[in-house]
Amino acid sequence: MIDDMELPRPSGRGAVLAELAREDLDLYSVEELRERISGLEAEIDRTRSKLDGKQARMSAADALFSIKGA
Repeated sequence: MIDDMELPRPSGRGAVLAELAREDLDLYSVEELRERISGLEAEIDRTRSKLDGKQARMSAADALFSIKGA
């Protein structure tokens, strides 16, 4: 497996997403488009999971500090 640190990364947050949005989808076959959708859905799930975790930590921190301040 290739480690993420070995791959060159586009500069700036969201650069990869912007690059994906510009890609010409006419070049893909039906099966390739299905695979692409599957991969994007997996990335959406990963992103939602990260978001849920961050929101839970924020809520816990807010609760902790609101109790201390009371």
